[in-house]
Amino acid sequence: LEKKDGGTEPSALVDDNGSEEDLSYEDLCQASPRYLQPGGEQLAINELISDGNVVCAEALWDHVTMDDQELGFKAGDVIQVLEASNKDWWWGRSEDKEAWFPASFVRGYLRQCRKHTGMFTVAQLATIFGNIEDIYKFQRKFLKDLEKQYNKEEPHLSEIGSCFLQNQEGFAIYSEYCNNHPGACLELANLMKQGKYRHFFEACRLLQQMIDIAIDGFLLTPVQKICKYPLQLAELLKYTTQEHGDYSNIKAAYEAMKNVACLINERKRKLESIDKIARWQMSIVGWEGLDILDRSSELIHSGELTKITKQGKSQQRMFFLFDHQLVSCKKDLLRRDMLYYKGRLDMDEMELVDLGDGRDKDCNLSVKNAFKLVSRTTDEVYLFCAKKQEDKARWLQACADERRRVQEDQEMGMEISENQKKLAMLNAQKTGHGKSKGYNRCPVAPPHQSLHPIHQRHITMPTSVPQQQVFGLAEPKRKPSLFWHTFNRLTPFRK
Repeated sequence: LEKKDGGTEPSALVDDNGSEEDLSYEDLCQASPRYLQPGGEQLAINELISDGNVVCAEALWDHVTMDDQELGFKAGDVIQVLEASNKDWWWGRSEDKEAWFPASFVRGYLRQCRKHTGMFTVAQLATIFGNIEDIYKFQRKFLKDLEKQYNKEEPHLSEIGSCFLQNQEGFAIYSEYCNNHPGACLELANLMKQGKYRHFFEACRLLQQMIDIAIDGFLLTPVQKICKYPLQLAELLKYTTQEHGDYSNIKAAYEAMKNVACLINERKRKLESIDKIARWQMSIVGWEGLDILDRSSELIHSGELTKITKQGKSQQRMFFLFDHQLVSCKKDLLRRDMLYYKGRLDMDEMELVDLGDGRDKDCNLSVKNAFKLVSRTTDEVYLFCAKKQEDKARWLQACADERRRVQEDQEMGMEISENQKKLAMLNAQKTGHGKSKGYNRCPVAPPHQSLHPIHQRHITMPTSVPQQQVFGLAEPKRKPSLFWHTFNRLTPFRK
């Protein structure tokens, strides 16, 4: 919908999902909350018309009619809305004719769903559609930028690389949508078990003369789009000579979009892991202090180490290295599958020191396969010994990986929301006594291998991607750590 202030210059644009222009339907809603109520859109349009504004609507599909009282038009035609008091039929002008036309012809799935408050709750719509309106608004702007850079007369001279670079941060909104998508599919699948919802969505599709794809197929499109950008840019780079004016920008755009895809993939992987981490914490006896998820979202390495105290006393402990913290647990003497919480170290405050075999001056002890963590704030020293040289090497590499991943997460803006963390902990608490049974369903993990740094990751995806595989973007994939194998052996079974 376009509104004109009596003059010739358009001052705002409101389309099916809002717009990036000056005055959108969302802007009107913020100015007057009553527009958010059922019928609020009609109210907004009628008030614009009453104030002397010219309100225009763009047809989303053809309306063919033999009735003189109805307005016929084709998709893309602009219709001036003269009166919109009826929720189903509006009065409008196209070319030189004034007549009624169906209001639904300027609506899509989401607006139709919003109209049927008896069928859909606000929470259901948020789950199914996520932030698809934000994506639509962003893509409209991105498309305009691309069109400006496209050379119609000589297409091979077009320079579009800068468009991707200028909009790089904007593409991050796809992360929320992609993370939400599995939940959307689940919610939609549950609704589709009822015939009235199947008929409703099919009626929406037929009414808008959309291609023969179910709604879940349309909802998958944004996920596929963000996955394909790196592949398309790689293909474009392949056929662009180094002398071309856009070569360097296309190359940079490829790297930028590859990083966007990696970020989305990493966020989804972390979201999948936090539920398991929360349940792991619930299995630890005598947990103290903050929840593990308050600071961490990924287990990097785990295994047994001997901790040497200041007094030279040896303590056999299980250690779990997460991002930002190292958690120490003790096995039960009788039930070796039970773990007791013994403490944790803040890895952000620690400096890793590799020790050669022999006498250590801090503890005045002879050590083998040892390393230590030294606090930068208190100078306190924590000495650890591994059973084998290769075990020590894995721990040294894991500590280096932890620091690198923390840095990469900061650079990529990788964050798990507080709500998602709280939900994971609530779900873990709900499983209660059956928490260990849930873990037995987890596959046994292979030995830990570190994920390659971002600049070494490659995006590979086949042309046709099954829905369940659409997030398999980063190659080589990070393999799970020893944690789940260890967890299966150590988690207690309680009734």
